[in-house]
Amino acid sequence: MALNDPPKALESRVDFRGAECGPGESEREEEELENLESDVKKMAQKILEYRATLPDQLKNTFATILSAQRPVFPGFVSVSEPGPSGKANPDNESEGTTPMEEEQKASEKVHLLKEKISGNMSAMPTVLKRVKECISKIDELDSYSGNIHPAFKRKRPS
Repeated sequence: MALNDPPKALESRVDFRGAECGPGESEREEEELENLESDVKKMAQKILEYRATLPDQLKNTFATILSAQRPVFPGFVSVSEPGPSGKANPDNESEGTTPMEEEQKASEKVHLLKEKISGNMSAMPTVLKRVKECISKIDELDSYSGNIHPAFKRKRPS
């Protein structure tokens, strides 16, 4: 790839020595040219270093930003966070999946759990009504003064 090739040294030099330049001026121009060439080489070296290190730095920075914005669920262990060995959690069965796919699966599971909870919450008034009815029927039976078979009577501690 052309981006990772080492910088090539400047092989040709421009000769500024002309009839209008004196011997002192040409030496200054030579020194200035050498200084500029060394500056260009230093900049090229810095650019290569940045090209080598910047993508990893950006990736790590974005990962930390995203993990900081991720909501924290108590009791929920993220499969993308490293375990004690530094690797991804060893009990994770999906070795070939990416962290993005694992995140998507986890968000789907959370969504399903929220749907189940909301369904249970919507059924609560019905359940509560039935419980109240059962309690009232039990109270009616307790107040019933009819004959109750002895097998169904409680033994009260004395």
